[in-house]
Amino acid sequence: MKNTYLPSDYLPILVQFLLAAGFIGGTMIVTHLIGPSRKSKLKDDPFECGIESVGDARTPISVKYFLVAILFVLFDVEVIFMYPWAVNFKGLGMFGFVEMLLFMALLLSGFYYVIRKGVLNWEE
Repeated sequence: MKNTYLPSDYLPILVQFLLAAGFIGGTMIVTHLIGPSRKSKLKDDPFECGIESVGDARTPISVKYFLVAILFVLFDVEVIFMYPWAVNFKGLGMFGFVEMLLFMALLLSGFYYVIRKGVLNWEE
């Protein structure tokens, strides 16, 4: 088994990175060159759902919106951690199963805490 890595071993990664960056740059340049460029007051106005923009964009937003978004990301990342465990389930044996039970218990206790605090209640 090879234990030392040469710079040439990283060449495929570098080539893939350069191709991706070239594709992105090329796409941006080509769309800028062939896209329409007629400017007008109406075209430069921000558009959202066909409703006229009124007021300031910096209106206060409820903290509950951000809490729900953070909770979604948190629980989504937790589920991502379960995938490698499920793939290696047989190889981990009973120890891996007990670790996942502990992980799920901590996850569910956090979810229980969130429910008890009323973070998901929008009516309050």
